[in-house]
Amino acid sequence: MIAIVLAGGYAKRLWPLTLDKPKVLLPVAGKPVIDYVIEKILRVSPPVGKIIISTNLRFQSQFEEWLETKGYNNVVLIPDNSTNEYEKIGAVKALSNIVSSIRENFLVLAGDNLFLDELNGLIQFFNEKHSPAVALYQARNLDEAKKGAIVVLNEEGRIMSYIEKPENPKTALVGACIYAFPARIVTRLEEYVKLGLSSDEPGKFIEWLHKREKVYGYMLKNHLCDIGTLESYRVAADEFFSNIKTEVVSSDEAQR
Repeated sequence: MIAIVLAGGYAKRLWPLTLDKPKVLLPVAGKPVIDYVIEKILRVSPPVGKIIISTNLRFQSQFEEWLETKGYNNVVLIPDNSTNEYEKIGAVKALSNIVSSIRENFLVLAGDNLFLDELNGLIQFFNEKHSPAVALYQARNLDEAKKGAIVVLNEEGRIMSYIEKPENPKTALVGACIYAFPARIVTRLEEYVKLGLSSDEPGKFIEWLHKREKVYGYMLKNHLCDIGTLESYRVAADEFFSNIKTEVVSSDEAQR
């Protein structure tokens, strides 16, 4: 299995913070957001063979500088050809380009999501279902759910409805941009791109895919922070830092 971290956006809603800096390199609790994502992937067992970071030409040098400080031996950068917001090809098309020559199962994660759960549970669930699996979390309220993708499951955990950024959500169950895909989904990505459908939001691909394939939802135990705006960045930084401290304290107490 390989992992692909989506980090090619220009984060216009976070300007001016991201005018000259990629969103995933913004600091939270003293280190870049993407570090937390990479650390989760590195703790997967058995280990992920390769981690690919999908970025863009504009910020490629900053990612190269970041990568040089880390000493990772299985992380590579693959930039698309865009240098600004108007040239970007979109996360789904970038993903399709990356996996076009890959014939193994793959994880896909947004580089700007902060979460406490480990990934092993999702991967085990995916292996049991032999089908695409999407991580889910419970939004705090319907206003928060509007910013994500609301999900309805059947009794087997299969996704029966998946609506990206609904105007009137009927549930607060939200799909995160944390996916596990079997290798065969490469052809579905290619099909989706050829149809000329929305390439900017990965959730749009899941919205399309679940009507053609069995796609299952895996419930995360903890809340997820999706950094999309200046306010959500502030909240994520405060809340995630507090959660990290709580987790460390709980771990220390358990050891005693």
